[in-house]
Amino acid sequence: MKMIHCADLHLGSRMESGLPAEKAKERRLELLHTFVRMTERAAEDGVESILICGDLFDGKTVSARVCNCVLDAVVQHPQITFYCLQGNHDQGGFLENISGLPDNLRTFGPDWTFYEQGDAVIAGTECSAENRESIMEHLTLEKDRINIVMLHGMAVEYCAKDQMDAFSLQKLRGKNIDYLALGHIHSFRMERLDERGVWCYCGCLEGRGFDECGQKGYVELEIDGGTVISRFVPFARRTLHEIPVDITGTVKQEEIQRRIRETVQGIPARDMLKIRLTGRTVPEAERDPAWLEKWMEEDFYFLKIQDETTLLIHPEDYRYDMSLKGEFVRLVLNSDIPDEEKEEILRRGIQALERKG
Repeated sequence: MKMIHCADLHLGSRMESGLPAEKAKERRLELLHTFVRMTERAAEDGVESILICGDLFDGKTVSARVCNCVLDAVVQHPQITFYCLQGNHDQGGFLENISGLPDNLRTFGPDWTFYEQGDAVIAGTECSAENRESIMEHLTLEKDRINIVMLHGMAVEYCAKDQMDAFSLQKLRGKNIDYLALGHIHSFRMERLDERGVWCYCGCLEGRGFDECGQKGYVELEIDGGTVISRFVPFARRTLHEIPVDITGTVKQEEIQRRIRETVQGIPARDMLKIRLTGRTVPEAERDPAWLEKWMEEDFYFLKIQDETTLLIHPEDYRYDMSLKGEFVRLVLNSDIPDEEKEEILRRGIQALERKG
């Protein structure tokens, strides 16, 4: 029996990567399309269950278009049972607007709910401030069954009282869990729970901002001979990358551009890329992130360049310089201006003086 473990799709998200309005709209549609593609792939591969471990949507207010598209994907695949656990972002909204759930859609509540599918028992509960401290102690699973548990939240060893979105892994050990399917963390992570089972964050299906870089997708589960075999499946339409590029020693924009191209070669043009310019540069260096972004905008679906360089300037070189530039450097260096502002003032001032000269 095959299953898919997914979570944190955040459909309807406004997007968090600083995209222009048109591309933000396009990415919102791509996130929705990726969910639909996943259901179609599941049908082709003979998957019997899709476990959605929270945050299917990005908020309680779900547009009719998005809601209908998700509902249609469920209805059009009656051979697949969808287990939908609500997360902290999507509580309410979607299910409240449905009059009569499809026969193949299963939901959960504040108490443990158990479903049987083939050789497996699928258990889940929606954690809240009211039940998170006691609910784990009430979980009872049979030893001779394949037990899959769905939760949404932060997995920690022990919960502090102020960790409202967390649950204790310690309280779940020895509970006969074979696979603990989690949502809330947007990157894939799998570790042992105890001698019998593992816990796993499948991550999100698509990265939305540059805090969600790297491969994104879902986890495919196969129950075979009383064991659960799992593998991560990369599935995102686009991958987000954040890459530092050291431009120490460069002066001309063209030199910086070549340094960037050498560093990012091999990254597909369909992907989204954030470049962090690093290193130490002389004041005369022509660093203009906006110019570089415009020059390279057709190389990737989306490109953002951020300047994190520091200024390479030696005060002793200007100690006896009687030129206007020397006087300007000494004046700025001896001022009470914050250091981070001094760098930008020196850089712009020296460049202006160089052009004037």
